[in-house]
Amino acid sequence: MTKQYFIELADYNIWANNIQCDWLEQLSDEQWKQHIISSFNSIQETVLHIIAAENIWLQRLEKQEQTVWLQSSYAGTKAEHIALWKSLSQKLKDYVIDMDEKTLKENLDFKRLNGDAYSMPHYQVLAHIFNHSTYHRGQLITMLRQAGFTSVGSTDMLGYFRK
Repeated sequence: MTKQYFIELADYNIWANNIQCDWLEQLSDEQWKQHIISSFNSIQETVLHIIAAENIWLQRLEKQEQTVWLQSSYAGTKAEHIALWKSLSQKLKDYVIDMDEKTLKENLDFKRLNGDAYSMPHYQVLAHIFNHSTYHRGQLITMLRQAGFTSVGSTDMLGYFRK
């Protein structure tokens, strides 16, 4: 895996997140917060989980001592969620662009949410971040449909490659 590969994954992440953010902007507040059975209880909670994960991984990559898990503390509006999600996705790409390629094989030492020390190679961290967002974007598409929003399309990577 190369730095260029992860730049491309970061670009794909931004592309897919922006598509979903466009859909989210069209939701009513009722749809945004509607109880839907999935990994999380609403579209809002699922979006917040993606944001929280991208944020904490970025903090870890930047070697911040004190990390913040937004899932337990963030109470922004829908518009603020969307703006934060877009900002974090761009910051992840900026991190990859600025990263030295040899860093990919080096371990990242960090603390898990439960406080346990952990270590894994940067390339695995980056692969996880982008895969994790893809996983939950798939859930969002199903949740959007269940909330009555049917103007969804594909955010599959093949669509990104074809654009």
